Amino acid sequence: MTSITRVETADPAVEAILERHHEAMRAQTPEESCHVMTSEALRASGASVYALRDESGAVCAVGALKPMGQAETELKSMHVPSEMRGRGYGAVLLAHLLDEARKTQAQAAFLETGSEDGFAAARGLYEAAGFTYCPPFGDYVSDPLSVFMTLRL
Repeated sequence: MTSITRVETADPAVEAILERHHEAMRAQTPEESCHVMTSEALRASGASVYALRDESGAVCAVGALKPMGQAETELKSMHVPSEMRGRGYGAVLLAHLLDEARKTQAQAAFLETGSEDGFAAARGLYEAAGFTYCPPFGDYVSDPLSVFMTLRL
């Protein structure tokens, strides 16, 4: 059984996964095309961070919702550590994040992810949840290393 909670205060296990995500994205994507945010920047942006924990209490996945005005939200920092992948945690967390977005009356969710092969599983997860490809949104600009997706809520 898993549980998902909003992380209101610093949690070392959550911070460790967010740092792993940040490092992985920085190593995988050139700086000019990398839109990953540090934990501090996420929180400063008003994002809500969520953690999925397994029955032992171990953090298995993290993700965030960053407000984009009153009717839209952006998914940020979705990450399942490599040793936890293949167990469905990403799909469970994504469904929870979308439910949380709906509770805030958001009418659409957006995300940016990589266009390279290393991001194929992430794109597949989002496609399976009903996301469709869209033009750049917010402050993003067209970039061959990025794809942009949206879902009407």
